[in-house]
Parts: sequence; structure tokens; C-alpha cells
Amino acid sequence: MKNLLIILILMTGSSTFAQNSIEEVLNSVEQNNTTLKALKDNIEAQKLENKTGIYLPNPEVEFNYLWGNPNNIGNRKDISIRQTFDFPTITGVKKKIADKQNHLLELQYKAERLDILLQTRLYVFDLIYYNALKKELEQRLEHAATLAAGYKNQLEKGEANILEYNKAQLNLATVKGEILSVETERKSILAELKRLNGGIDVLISDSEYRDAVIPDNFDEWFAQAEQRNPVLEYVRQEIELAKSQIALNKAATLPNFYAGFMREKVVGEAYQGISVGISIPLWENKNKVKQAKAALKATETKQADSRLQFYEYLGNLYEKTKSLQATADEYKLSLSSLNNTALLKKALDAGEISLLDYIVEIGLYYNTVNLKLNAEREFQKTFAELRRIEY
Repeated sequence: MKNLLIILILMTGSSTFAQNSIEEVLNSVEQNNTTLKALKDNIEAQKLENKTGIYLPNPEVEFNYLWGNPNNIGNRKDISIRQTFDFPTITGVKKKIADKQNHLLELQYKAERLDILLQTRLYVFDLIYYNALKKELEQRLEHAATLAAGYKNQLEKGEANILEYNKAQLNLATVKGEILSVETERKSILAELKRLNGGIDVLISDSEYRDAVIPDNFDEWFAQAEQRNPVLEYVRQEIELAKSQIALNKAATLPNFYAGFMREKVVGEAYQGISVGISIPLWENKNKVKQAKAALKATETKQADSRLQFYEYLGNLYEKTKSLQATADEYKLSLSSLNNTALLKKALDAGEISLLDYIVEIGLYYNTVNLKLNAEREFQKTFAELRRIEY
């Protein structure tokens, strides 16, 4: 009984912590997750980097002081100021490319956010499973402890033999071991949730899942999911970026020019005026347009492949989710109509069955309950993966 008391304390000791709902945990993880925080800071830095190099080159100022030889010709002083200009087309395309690159960074953050929130949901569903199993084991522990105490009393009175007493004690020890194993798993899951939540403890006491409705028509649902998926949107934006890169490389074949002011002064004479020039890109940008077009073609192929993989992946998940739901429903139906626990207890008390027969028969029922709980968990986790882009 001392060991039983210790186990009950372990099971109830965590109730002093504040309870969190699933939504509260997800919101907290989104706010406190250190990976998302680091990614957000890195994205902000990359956005600024993308905005650099898209403006005019720096102006150039040059000053020359030349000593004359022979000395009687005096010294020469030159000063010039020059600014290089791109064609307006190039400047506009560079800005569009920077905007598209920054949009890709936002999509990257969205994809990472969905991954972390899905990971959190999966841990939460595992925790709900172990909470439900814990409640079930608490009832089994209470029943096994009563049974073991009863056979101990009968043994002391000479109404039961040592074999029956040992069977009852082994049955109790088995339940105790299962409870300790469940507590170990719960602690591990809570540690993972704490990690995802930026080191802040969370605790969910739910032991039942919310109703989940599978979409009736997969293709109709996929058409909507396809538009919301950040990975597919990322590829679509990569195509737009590749098209802009082609436009930029074409514009780079245009010449750029510069204009400025220049002044030259020697002894008794001074010259000053404007200076203009042009740079003709004959060799520097060779094959850049061809390379950009090849990159566009590769990205379009990637888009087709990504969509196909996404469709097949979700299609498999959809069928798996329906199958797991049917399995869970079948277990629920069986348990509701074939629960013989009360009849077995009456038969044992009346001496109609042996303790061994009772433990075997009740074990079959307990195993079905465990299978039902696991089927519900697998269904919820697969369904969450199917609907991940909607969170």
C-alpha cells in the first residue's frame, strides 16, 4: 500500500500547475519559440540586405596635384566630380526583384511556423493520449489493488491459496509498472513542449480529442489547400523572380552613362566644364540572359514536380486518415457493446471462474481499450498533418 500511495502522489502531484488549452499552447509556442525568433531576426537582416545594391552607384570625387618639371612651368591642379547612372528600367527591375526576394523570405517563415506548430500539435496529441491512458490505468490500479487486498485477506483466513495471492499481486505490479511507464512518457513529452515553448512549462490535462471532420471531396479541398500552401507559393514566387531576373539581365545589356564636372588649373590658365561618358557592355554580361532563361525553365519544372508530390502526399494522407478514423470508430463500437467487465467480476466473486481466467478475460478488454486509445491518437495526428496548412 505504501507503493500504491507513492504512485497516486506521482499521478496527482502535477495538478498544482496551471492548465493550458491546446490553442493556448499553440499561441504560446508561436510567441516564445526560439527557432522562430531567430528566423524572424535573420529574415529582417536578409530583407535589408536585399534592399542594398539597388540604388545608384556612389558619386566619385577626384583631385590631382601635379608638380611641374621644369619648375618654371608651375604646378597643375585637377578636380572632377562624376555620377554614374543606370537606365531607369534597370533601377525599377532591381526594386521589383528585391521585393520578390523579401516575399520569399516571408513564405520561408510561414513554412517554418507551420512545421513547428504541427510538431507542437503532435506532441499535444501524444500527451492527450497518455492522459487518457493514465485515467484508464488509475481505474485499473484501484481495481487491482482491491483485488490484491481481497486475496491477501482470504489467504490470511485460509480461504485462498498462495498461487491465487501471487497472481493478484503480479496483476497489481503490472498495472503499477504501466503507470510508471506512462508517467515517464508524459514527462518526456512535457519536456519537448517546454523546449518548443522557449523553456516555459506547459501542461495539458485534456484526455479527450475534439471532433475532427474529414473533407468530403478531396480534390475540392486540395484546390483550396494548394493556394494556401507556403511551399507551393514559394515555388510560384520563384518563377516570378526568375522572370524578373531575365528582364534585369536584358536591361543590363543597355549601356550606362555618367555625367560630372571637371576643372583643370595650371599657372595662368584654368579650364572647367562638364564631362559625360558611356559604358557599352560588350562582353561582361554575355550569356546572362540565356542563363536566366534556363533558370526559369528549371523553376517551372520544379513547380510541376512540387505540385505533383504535394497532391500525392496529401492524397495518401487523406486515405490513411479515413482508414484510421474507421478503425477508431470500430473500436469504440465494440467497447460500447461488448463490455463484460461487470459480468466477469460477478463470475469471479461467485466462484464461477478462476482468478487466472478473470485476469486473462479482463486483459483482453483492457488491450482493446488500449488499441482504441492508440487508434484515436494516430487518427488525430494524421488528420493534423493533413490539415497542417490551415493552422
